[in-house]
Amino acid sequence: MKAKFKRSSSVLAVPLALTLLLAACSGNANGGNNGAGDNGGGSNGGNKAAVTDTANKSGNESSKLDPYELTVAYWNIGNTKDLAAVAAEVNKLTQAKINTTIKFMPIDIGAWQQQMNLMLAGNEKLDLLVTSTGLSYGTQAAKGQLLPLDDLLEEYGPDIKTVVGPDILKAATTSGKIYGVPSVRDWAADYGVLMRKDLVDKYKIDLSTIKTYADLDAVFNVIKEKEPMMAAILPEGTSGSIISSITPGLVDPLNDENGVLPGFDNGLKVVNWYESEQYADLVNMVRKWYMAGYIPKDISTNQTPSEQLVKAGKAFSFVVHMKPGYENKESIMTGTPMVAVRLLPPVATTSSISNVMFSIAKNSGNPERAMMFLNLLYSDKDLVNLIDYGIEGKHYVKKTDGIIGYPSGVDSSNATYAPTHGWMWGNQFLSHVWDGDDPNVWKLQDEFNKSAKKSKAMGFSFTVDPVKTEAAAVQGVKEQYKIGLETGTLDPAKYLPEFISKLKSAGIEKMIAEKQKQLDEWAKSNQ
Repeated sequence: MKAKFKRSSSVLAVPLALTLLLAACSGNANGGNNGAGDNGGGSNGGNKAAVTDTANKSGNESSKLDPYELTVAYWNIGNTKDLAAVAAEVNKLTQAKINTTIKFMPIDIGAWQQQMNLMLAGNEKLDLLVTSTGLSYGTQAAKGQLLPLDDLLEEYGPDIKTVVGPDILKAATTSGKIYGVPSVRDWAADYGVLMRKDLVDKYKIDLSTIKTYADLDAVFNVIKEKEPMMAAILPEGTSGSIISSITPGLVDPLNDENGVLPGFDNGLKVVNWYESEQYADLVNMVRKWYMAGYIPKDISTNQTPSEQLVKAGKAFSFVVHMKPGYENKESIMTGTPMVAVRLLPPVATTSSISNVMFSIAKNSGNPERAMMFLNLLYSDKDLVNLIDYGIEGKHYVKKTDGIIGYPSGVDSSNATYAPTHGWMWGNQFLSHVWDGDDPNVWKLQDEFNKSAKKSKAMGFSFTVDPVKTEAAAVQGVKEQYKIGLETGTLDPAKYLPEFISKLKSAGIEKMIAEKQKQLDEWAKSNQ
């Protein structure tokens, strides 16, 4: 690999919809986040969390408001068998504060896009929904399916504006209006590799010598020689691609990788990532790993999470996006201590911030009340912890120094309300700290966010509608070649030129031109 992949390179963004969600899910044991799933870099953010009693700017008291039921659609993550019991407790709080009850509507990610399309296109009642730049946010806004929030934030969301801040809200802006409110969580990520600590110690691997991805060759060779039945390196998830957890550290994907900003700037000139020298270097590196036997031969079809393969003793390491406390979370997931090598510093992009937001649907019968509820999610500690962790004494117990954990006899295998989705619900920095995480995890996360480099295109969101025919064709080509190239199973010498040629025939250059046009228009009023 060349020097361009050294530690001085920059990071982040999670390009594909499912990967965005996985990024958001990654992080601490309590569910903090690629994004997407699970983060921006430099806002006035988290530790200014307003723990108020949420008196709305309108001055309305609960007794003066008519009763209203909010329908809230969100991604179904983790075990929530006791959702009804938790919802009943939530409603006690929201009725007292804003005379509102909440109808929770969890939807599996596999069915999300279709169900949202149907609900937003019709007249079915829907007040609040999770939105993401990786899941048609810009298109939904352009079609008028989401309500602009600027005036509602001013009138009913004062705590949101204080906690989130203008720089972060900028990332949720499309067509000059705010259509979503990002959750307060990890708005940035750094990238590298997680390794089994016991094997690092056993074979005296000096992690301080690993400065680039190319330096991993020597480490993987040791594992191949000493542990021949063990994969030396795996992808982050089950998507198969090794490179998908490196690319976001080098370029701003501008939502979909079909036209990117190298180095998160490039004078705002959009380029074809797949015909760049950087991409060629990456696929050649991964091909070398594959041919050396570091990557399993069946990697492109593997459906077992990397954590489970490590836990089963079948893998040594996997590429990752990270944040403070990440090693602890993954050590729990894998059942063995893990150690991180961080190779790319934190960077925040529009995608990393706006991959998890709440928006108000055009179908809402009371947008004002929806914003009041959103404001509570950024200011009311009791509400946030109830949604994040469930009922105290039943789903979690308080331990020493403000730390919480499972009650006696309960663990992740039998929990009926698993703490896996705090990154989705408003201000995660109001959440209790889960047992095993650093007691200062939210302070560390806030500092991490602030330290991150921001993409020059922060706030830009690509609307694919003008080139949706080309987008579909390009996606078809990517499905044919991308995983093979990015796992090393296809030889780049033969298949990379073929991939690039077919992308051009499918219309990627037209997509890049359209993206450049939209970015230029955006820059006129945002730079």
